[in-house]
Amino acid sequence: MTSPVLEARGLVKRYGKVTALDHCDFDLMPGEILAVIGDNGAGKSTLIKALSGAIQPNAGEIFLEGKPVSFDSPNDARGEGIETVYQTLAMSPALSIADNMFMGRELRMPGFMGQYFRKLDRKRMEEFSRQKLSELGLMTIQNINQPVETLSGGQRQGVAVARAAAFGSRVVILDEPTAALGVKESRRVLDLIQEVRARGIPIILISHNMPHVFEVADRVHIHRLGKRLCVIDPKEHTMSDAVAYMTGAAVPEGVAEPA
Repeated sequence: MTSPVLEARGLVKRYGKVTALDHCDFDLMPGEILAVIGDNGAGKSTLIKALSGAIQPNAGEIFLEGKPVSFDSPNDARGEGIETVYQTLAMSPALSIADNMFMGRELRMPGFMGQYFRKLDRKRMEEFSRQKLSELGLMTIQNINQPVETLSGGQRQGVAVARAAAFGSRVVILDEPTAALGVKESRRVLDLIQEVRARGIPIILISHNMPHVFEVADRVHIHRLGKRLCVIDPKEHTMSDAVAYMTGAAVPEGVAEPA
């Protein structure tokens, strides 16, 4: 049986008297798109932040390809090949596409100029950025040096996804990637997600958009009251089932009623 790429067991996170994660479990299988859904306040964001190193859980364990890991910061998770695209995109609008692709991991010129004067190797960064955008079919972006603020919402999301796919060797996490986009731009981002998965990179997709979830997800993790309620197959359940489970209107077969 295939082992999970990323898994968590018994995660607990408390903020004072509020328990955001209550002995939560999680499994991401190789090459899949796993959607994470839940009502507001269910603990989805806290779970993703724990998996991406943005917060440290009070208890529980996280495993990457079967080995226990502990992330003190998002940079630690990045170092292990876990990239996250947040809903805010975390981009600098005034900087170019290439600069945003390499933000925090800029390439230096080889030799004396790079080592002592910290001069950037812009040519290599531009070539790499253009290659990664082309691989994902983002050919509408012609000038790799144009500021990100000149791009449409869908193009900005595309650059953020391309950046994650370029450096996320093991896992890519997408937080509400279509939330602020129109129909056409959302369609392009969904195609991008499929293309990233086709390259063998598993994806965690956090979304409130049920049609999008049921279109692209292989499995759906339903989060309720700080823990995983169940994992369903979107081919065997309806969107109404998923909404009923996440709101507590119905209880999945084999799952005990919450106390």
